[in-house]
Amino acid sequence: MAAYLELYPSRKLRKRVETALSLLEACSVCPRHCGVNRLATGTGKCRTSRQTMVSSYRPHFGEEAPLVGSYGSRTIFFTNCNLRCLFCQNYSISQLGEGERVSKEELAYIMLSLQVKGCHNINLVSPTHVVPQIVEALELAAESGLHIPLVYNSGGYDSVETLRILNGIVDIYMPDMKYDDEETARELSGIENYPEVNKATVKEMHRQTGDLEIGEDRVARRGLLVRHLVLPRGLAGTEGIVTFLSREISRNTYINVMAQYHPSCKASQIPGLGQRISSAEYHEALSLAWKAGLSRVDKIHPAELLPIPAE
Repeated sequence: MAAYLELYPSRKLRKRVETALSLLEACSVCPRHCGVNRLATGTGKCRTSRQTMVSSYRPHFGEEAPLVGSYGSRTIFFTNCNLRCLFCQNYSISQLGEGERVSKEELAYIMLSLQVKGCHNINLVSPTHVVPQIVEALELAAESGLHIPLVYNSGGYDSVETLRILNGIVDIYMPDMKYDDEETARELSGIENYPEVNKATVKEMHRQTGDLEIGEDRVARRGLLVRHLVLPRGLAGTEGIVTFLSREISRNTYINVMAQYHPSCKASQIPGLGQRISSAEYHEALSLAWKAGLSRVDKIHPAELLPIPAE
């Protein structure tokens, strides 16, 4: 049973909706704290006002194995983002605004329609800037029979205060851990204090849900799943990130060390980001995770890597 079903009958979910929506008045939904009135027509760094925008919703079989199972993870891609990653793989959605405005009723319908298709979970992609709208639609969907788990799939730059509203609502947290260096984060994603905020985000997510729990059917039920994209020239700071997870979160943290980086968006204009990572760079990242003591390291098959030699 999804966590939010325990809140719905007692009207506790309604109180969470009210608290979340109040964050929009002088927006403090994410750590940017833009302060604009999104209940009116204001937009901050995320370029999103009161109404949610959705780019697409569909079955997805390319996610991590514990999410996909036999029937797939159903993704809802939210338009726009609170980050400005120069190498974003989905930049047409996150930065170019590809998508359509949807009402709370339409978003609730989308959730229900994905459930009808037999998916294991609903995967909310880039939800950080629209948490109030998601919770608002969730209340309507729960009233109409929604009962499958929610996956919160974010860039990892989330407000702890906002995440506390989601305590008991989200079943599975899947944040990115992009960088361990503040200057790199500022240069590549236009964001301040990313490592500090990101680590606080991951700690709160783990506090709420714990280590990833996988059922007998090999499908995730609850917990934390971390994504870490390996960047060329060690720019992602893998060693610092895996050390943090091992020492301050749990050695049983499920981490997907991802090798699919390719030059997208403006990456080709940045020295060192204009090429795929090499096999040697990827295996070095895996080695660092194992050396840190992490026992649940997801990885791709070596054949999927381009045979690019290390520089």
